[in-house]
Amino acid sequence: MKFARNLAAAAALMFLSSAQAENVTANMAKAADALISSLDAKQKTQAVFKFNGEERTYWHFIPAEMLKGGGRKGLQIEHMTGQQRELTHALLKTVLSEAGHTKLKNIMFLEDILYMLEGKNRRFVRDSDAYHILVFGKPGDKGAWGWRFEGHHVSLNYTIVNGKLSVVPSFFASNPAVADFGPGRKLIALEAEEFAARALRTSLNAAQVKQAVIAEKAPRDILTSALPSVEAMEKSGIGYSDLDKTQQVQLTKLIQEYINRHRAIVAKEDWAKIEKAGLAKIRFSWAGSTKPFEPHYYRIQGPTFLLEYANTQNGSNHIHATWRDFQGDFGRDILREHVKKAH
Repeated sequence: MKFARNLAAAAALMFLSSAQAENVTANMAKAADALISSLDAKQKTQAVFKFNGEERTYWHFIPAEMLKGGGRKGLQIEHMTGQQRELTHALLKTVLSEAGHTKLKNIMFLEDILYMLEGKNRRFVRDSDAYHILVFGKPGDKGAWGWRFEGHHVSLNYTIVNGKLSVVPSFFASNPAVADFGPGRKLIALEAEEFAARALRTSLNAAQVKQAVIAEKAPRDILTSALPSVEAMEKSGIGYSDLDKTQQVQLTKLIQEYINRHRAIVAKEDWAKIEKAGLAKIRFSWAGSTKPFEPHYYRIQGPTFLLEYANTQNGSNHIHATWRDFQGDFGRDILREHVKKAH
């Protein structure tokens, strides 16, 4: 039985490394099946959940010790074989772009940096292996299933319904935001999310600043936290149409930085949805300082989506950045469509 599991897993890895991998949801289902097939009975009880259970929408990005029950559900990387770790990353790479996968690995690596920086006084487990995989339902081309990869500062949530894909909520964070290892040696996991936004804010003229700045002081954190669903916030900030052409390009590229954590074919569909809802209806809001290592916050809101970012903790060297969809978080829009067609 173990030999059969290993053989199936090896075949899946070969398949997933081939160039044909543009049918994202089909490859995702194959990769999830390969991972599940590699697990023993105990691991399966940790990794596999009902699709309609509460756990699917209970997501978070804080340390596990702060969660209800004192821990995170799912199969932890620490308890995987080397092959199972490869299969987990093969699953992630069915949907993440190369840039998105690199960001993920850098965020995970920062946990080991925190372990060293915090020393004996650390309050929480800091470990790049303390990340979990959860699969909801049975992977396949028909019906509904999903999965999540999560740990401190990461929560990637995917819902698949009859081959249609939802990629939100999607959360990345970085602590330290800038990890300085000496002259010419820095790791900035979410560089564009911070620096591109600051460049847009500092490009605004006095009249534009009056529109864009919603508060002199940044809020302590992102306002939507880890709610299972979110609604549009108040209409505030500067509108896309009130930016000049260069600034519009800056704003577009900033939005795409979040979307492009996923493969090009997925990002293209998500961008098309934003464009269809109307670029002119997008608004950019800022709060706090424009100087590095001083508290600042921004959000970008359109008719269908919200991007929210805060860098206020640990000397403003600690980023939280989230991407939400008002109708599509956890695939609610495609699930409604599925139910409607079934009746």
